[in-house]
Amino acid sequence: MTERSERTLLPAVFLSTFLIRLGYGLALGVYTFYLGNTVETAGLTAAASPAIEASTVLFAGIAADRFGRLPILRVGLLFGSVLLFAMAFTRDPLYQTLISGAFGLSSASILAASLAVTGDVSARNERGFEMGRFDSFNLAGWIWGYALGLILVSVLNGKAHPGNLSVVFDIGSGVVLVALVALMALSRGLKETHIQRAFDRAEIKDALLRTDVLLVVLPWMPIYMLLGALFAFLGEAGSTLNIPSWELGGGILIAGSLLLFTQPFYGRLSDRLGRTRIMLVGVAGFLGVLLFGSLVAIFGISGLRALLIAGIGLSAIPALAFGPSSLAALTDSSRQSRRGTTMSFYSLSIATGMAVGLAVSAEFYTFWNTWGVVYFFALVAALLALFTALRIRRLHELRLQETPPLNNHATAGPPK
Repeated sequence: MTERSERTLLPAVFLSTFLIRLGYGLALGVYTFYLGNTVETAGLTAAASPAIEASTVLFAGIAADRFGRLPILRVGLLFGSVLLFAMAFTRDPLYQTLISGAFGLSSASILAASLAVTGDVSARNERGFEMGRFDSFNLAGWIWGYALGLILVSVLNGKAHPGNLSVVFDIGSGVVLVALVALMALSRGLKETHIQRAFDRAEIKDALLRTDVLLVVLPWMPIYMLLGALFAFLGEAGSTLNIPSWELGGGILIAGSLLLFTQPFYGRLSDRLGRTRIMLVGVAGFLGVLLFGSLVAIFGISGLRALLIAGIGLSAIPALAFGPSSLAALTDSSRQSRRGTTMSFYSLSIATGMAVGLAVSAEFYTFWNTWGVVYFFALVAALLALFTALRIRRLHELRLQETPPLNNHATAGPPK
């Protein structure tokens, strides 16, 4: 990338990531009401997008290395806008599932290329900060889109008249189109010179199947299983507790806004204190969220409810530390010529987690009702603890061998 691209391209990349997530977040917020079916149906329909994203993101990352970041970003945004527009024309769960699945290919292209660009232009001692900014827009897009979808359910009287919600998909299509226009304007005249034109199987394997890469990305899967479950259940839970959709959406919108401040902060901490230390803070926070969330599911709306919800909120603050530090650690472990492929492995992990979380949590709830939520949270906690323990063990082994840790600090460069 040229110096000019470093100044102009990152805002467009962050905007593209934010708006593609916001567009599909809107769909997640209204699916249960728009389809007029059970939580199980809505969860399985929504799961189609991350499932296809997980299936195709490695190819998207390879394409970003082979043909360039910008072409893949542009095609992904255009495709995503068209598909969101198409969702407005049918309420049939089967057709919605097919369109949702196709949307996953768009998401895969955008995320793989965006992460590669962010890694390309970030200085080694600022990767945590820049990845924190990326993570803030990525997560805020999901959360704001979902929250706005819930608000629009109330505004459009979507519970009583589900057909009114078709306009939500038109809005989603429009915001993704805005991202495409902004990207084209800010990248006009820019050329990429570092792209790897030849990419054989051995290099693909080296970009993905290294222990340092695997043990950074695997913890993302249970984390996004949790997020998928939240997207599947929050709307229904709000209705059960008689919380108006606009009120629930407004609260989520405010909470999502905090990400714009916390993620760059945690990323900067990982630049100064080391990736693994900050990642462990995030893991501890997520385990707290799962513990208090399980207690809420068990005790319901008893007198302990306010205290337990406060526990979830306090645990969520350190949980946010995981994203920027782990993304920076993954960037540290990648070579520029194959960064699109390596970073796509992150997208593979989160998309798999989202798909599994949406589908499995819905099935657990269908079979075991409230206790299904507890069982699901226990599964997520066990996987997160296991993957974290394996990473710590690997770092310990490397220190015993007197070799550098797996890019645990921002001063470490990519492997030779």
